[in-house]
Amino acid sequence: MFTNILIPTDGSDLAAKAVEQGVRFAKEIGAKITAVTVTEPFELVSVSQIQLEYTPIEYKKHAEAQANKVLGVVSAAAKSAGVVCDTLHVEHDQIYQAIIEAAEARKCDLIVMASHGRRGVSAVVLGSETVKVLTHSKIPVLVYR
Repeated sequence: MFTNILIPTDGSDLAAKAVEQGVRFAKEIGAKITAVTVTEPFELVSVSQIQLEYTPIEYKKHAEAQANKVLGVVSAAAKSAGVVCDTLHVEHDQIYQAIIEAAEARKCDLIVMASHGRRGVSAVVLGSETVKVLTHSKIPVLVYR
């Protein structure tokens, strides 16, 4: 049914649960996975704490190191489960859009990602990348909460 599963991750504990479940599901159905992490580009005018602490070059180095660390965790989990895993680090100002574009470019037929499961006003105010992916993706999305 599914042959290539995209698993977006930011390295958080919540994303780690989706990674674990996504790898397990891929093993069960004999699919490969593509792990992706998205870094927002450096902005000269920013309120992001991390961008205030670094110069553009330092930010890029930090982002690459963080992406390698996050993707390495997924790659190791896939390897120990015997699942083929490709990794991808993307820089994009719209995380949800980068996830969808990565899934399309890599010909993924399922996206597996985590959600905080917020409801009511907090869901509307805070939004989430997962909700945006669900709203805009033509590729099926499996959400772990």
